[in-house]
Amino acid sequence: MRCIGIAVMGALLLPLAATAQTHPDWSMPVAAHVKVPAYISKAMNDPARAADKKDDVRRQMAAVLTFSGIKPGDKVMELIPATGYWTRAFSQIVKPDGHVYTIWSSNTKPDNKNWVNWEKLVKTPHYSDVTMLKEYMGKPHAPVPVDIVFTADNYHDLHDPFWGPQHKPLDMAEFNKAVYAALKPGGVFVIVDHIAPAGSGTRDTDTLHRIDPAVVKKEVEAAGFVFDGSSDALVNPKDPLTIKVFDPAVRGHTSQFIYRFRKPAK
Repeated sequence: MRCIGIAVMGALLLPLAATAQTHPDWSMPVAAHVKVPAYISKAMNDPARAADKKDDVRRQMAAVLTFSGIKPGDKVMELIPATGYWTRAFSQIVKPDGHVYTIWSSNTKPDNKNWVNWEKLVKTPHYSDVTMLKEYMGKPHAPVPVDIVFTADNYHDLHDPFWGPQHKPLDMAEFNKAVYAALKPGGVFVIVDHIAPAGSGTRDTDTLHRIDPAVVKKEVEAAGFVFDGSSDALVNPKDPLTIKVFDPAVRGHTSQFIYRFRKPAK
């Protein structure tokens, strides 16, 4: 899993936020760029996720899933699953022996539309391998050690006041140590998020909903993780990186980094 064709290793990753890079043609199937395992293709073609399929090419789902290394039998902890776009695919990939633990913030209100829909989803036999857990996001954990921790477009939010006690930012060192503890030795932490300009740090997390990839790398490695690769499948050189991710000019097509960090096997 360490040498995937879409991975860019080592020093090549550092200028990711600052330079325009070639990315896959989002009008083309990802199969032209990545060798996708059959179990991922099968999960993506599950009739139960028919409503999601319209976004698969734009979100480069096959590339992201392949890069993550997810496989049948894995146990996955997904942080802040929102509408469940990724979860529905995870569920079908890890069957029959794996499980998906979806972690919701303890700040989530009972009438949150996504939360209500999730309560229905986990009662559906098709998703019997999905569990919903409401936890303090500063110390996420699952009932058992997991193979993968995954979060998409959420890491930047964790730096903002909403997530912590008394509406204070989370202690990101504590958060990343909790993720580290939740993983099996050799397990991976996969982060997808919107790119902010190099050198901007966490300046844009609350305003533009972006984060400097270098900050993410520094914070996660400080918890003991080893950087294990990057994919540029979602890099968009047309994104100026200086406007809000909800701006019509880039919404749904922001330039995003995909980082994989590994917990050492020993």
